[in-house]
Amino acid sequence: MTSCYGRLTPGPAVPNIPFQQRKLKSTVEIHVFPPRLCNNQRPLRSREYRRVEAVGPVGRSEGGDGSKKAGAGPGPGPCSYSVGDQRVGDRTVEIGRRERNRAVEVVVAAGVTVVLGVGNRVLYKLALIPLKHYPFFLAQLATFGYVLVYFSVLYLRYHAGIVTDEMLSMPKAPFLAVGLLEALGAATGMAAGAILSGASIPILSQTFLVWQILLSIIFLGRRYRVNQLLGCFLVAIGVIITVASGSGTGHSLKEAGIFWSLLMIVSFLLQAADTVLKEVIFLNAAQRLKGGSVDLFVVNSYGSAFQALFICLLLPFLSKLWGIPFSQLPNYLKDGAACFLNIGGTLSSGCDGAPVLPLLFIIVNMGFNISLLHLLKISSAVVSSLASTFSVPISVYVFTLPLPYLSVASSLPNGFVAGAIILVMGLLIYAWSPSGSTSALPSPSS
Repeated sequence: MTSCYGRLTPGPAVPNIPFQQRKLKSTVEIHVFPPRLCNNQRPLRSREYRRVEAVGPVGRSEGGDGSKKAGAGPGPGPCSYSVGDQRVGDRTVEIGRRERNRAVEVVVAAGVTVVLGVGNRVLYKLALIPLKHYPFFLAQLATFGYVLVYFSVLYLRYHAGIVTDEMLSMPKAPFLAVGLLEALGAATGMAAGAILSGASIPILSQTFLVWQILLSIIFLGRRYRVNQLLGCFLVAIGVIITVASGSGTGHSLKEAGIFWSLLMIVSFLLQAADTVLKEVIFLNAAQRLKGGSVDLFVVNSYGSAFQALFICLLLPFLSKLWGIPFSQLPNYLKDGAACFLNIGGTLSSGCDGAPVLPLLFIIVNMGFNISLLHLLKISSAVVSSLASTFSVPISVYVFTLPLPYLSVASSLPNGFVAGAIILVMGLLIYAWSPSGSTSALPSPSS
């Protein structure tokens, strides 16, 4: 049995009406079993006694006419009570304000991620126009270029005081695991993508969202409401209908064989595990840094460095997947660099648009990765996946517009409108929060 000390302030009294003041004890002990308080605050469940002190109202007379006024001072706000110096009602309001601000931040970050996701998909296709013979060079340029850029930004942020020594001293084993998962995910995805048709990959990519939900339940202990699971399901169905309607995807999957389809699904499992592991890193950093938050560029820099390391180890395997003998890889990279820089006369004759288009893709792709990681940090891996998925049908529509360097614009799939409607419905259902329920999203680590 516990006891505590609190103050109760009487409400407003009718002014200028004298009354006979009764002598009361300055303090009394009351057995507290409070009913539901205002604003649906939860009642106290433990049996306890409180010592309550009755004090006069702020700025009002304590007796009849001519009596002195009580001293001014802050008291509990309306529909609130105080325990010691803590105002419970005011704290509830402050928590509600923070939750609203966080929701706005998540919506804005998701919108930025969608826009950059659309630009990333469109510019990747445009970048491959001048580098149509060197897609493997573009992939390696992005991988190793990110390491240089991320560590340069990390160096500047460290000297600016944004990145601290505590952040840099975090254990590197999780970052090594991130790099390994990203490298293996890229390798298996390239292997399966070389066999599967382009229309079948968006369908299999919807397993990415399923893996994220399962892994977050297993490793993060997260619980999702029925409407959130239904929303994710509708989003996946909407993307499948939007992208693959009328493309004969089922026949393409059957021709490719079950092995390559399963390998692509494994690739998305590795990528989903990578995103959930990054979420674990942010949550653990909040505890290690005593409520602080690890900087995004710490995660990006070390993760990209280890990814580049494992890519180097897998280069013989990856080059073979792209049909490049490992002994000819140096010449291939040299020719790809000449085409990227658009120099070399005859060698770069078919490289119109370089280096502008490839550089634009690399810049936007880098911004997309940063925004995706920021959204994951303030929300969850599933929310970041939904934002990325929403960019798919928008990209399909953008390709129907007259874009530079694309001779013929694409036509919309037959089920584009129906699929887009289902996808939007899924997002709205996922975002809907029934009254009195708690969200499955984690608290931000910052």
